Amino acid sequence: MIHKTAVIDENAELGRDVTVGPFAYIAGKVKIGDGCVIGPHVSVLDYTSIDRNCMIHSGAVIGDLPQDTGFKGVESYVNVGADCVIREGVTIHRGSKEGTVTEIGHNCFLMAFSHFAHNVKLGNNVIVANGALLAGYVEVGDKAFISGNVGIHQFVRIGRLVMLGGGAGLSKDVPPFCTVRPISFNTVVGLNVVGMRRAGISPEDRTEIKRAYKTLYHSGLNVTQAVRELKSLFHSEVALEFIDFIERSKRGLCGCQSDQNEEG
Repeated sequence: MIHKTAVIDENAELGRDVTVGPFAYIAGKVKIGDGCVIGPHVSVLDYTSIDRNCMIHSGAVIGDLPQDTGFKGVESYVNVGADCVIREGVTIHRGSKEGTVTEIGHNCFLMAFSHFAHNVKLGNNVIVANGALLAGYVEVGDKAFISGNVGIHQFVRIGRLVMLGGGAGLSKDVPPFCTVRPISFNTVVGLNVVGMRRAGISPEDRTEIKRAYKTLYHSGLNVTQAVRELKSLFHSEVALEFIDFIERSKRGLCGCQSDQNEEG
């Protein structure tokens, strides 16, 4: 199951039933879990840990040095969760500062040539389409969908169940459950109603999210005023998630453009 042309350092730790394809390279300070498939020409570099049952396709590079001019050659890490699919040419870089981590959650699907810079953190069940670019310290919540060629600025936060349209550019945070218009910049357009249904969010909770969204974006209140209003009106778990995300925003929130998708 190890191709004769693969180069694997003797100190690398490989689990049971790991397959390694032609011309792959696995460095010494690497742990690969049971059942993983490492495709042709894949590079898995020092301080990388890959959990069980991941499939890494041709030419992916995991654990290379961060693309950060301030990087001082310190020990930092990449952790990839279980059951992930990492397609051709994906690049995932180590944390920039000593002891820090770039973290990919469980059951993520990272499509071809998507890029994950230093200190990115993806939740579980995240899908990232071809050519998307996530800069340093970007955080993405569970079950978010990032469409092709999306560009996300450093330190931006993407909430749970967010849907980002293709080619969008983001330099501000996107609250949970929202959608972003394709080929736009920092423009929320409504709620990810289909995603919420598929995630099992109840009709009552979906209604509360819709009301909270309208309070934030269509009440005429500024963010501070809107948070105060939200706290007085809504107390469900999903509403509190929405409010907490807004309160913790440091880069500010994307603006809104009305669309029929809000009415789901």
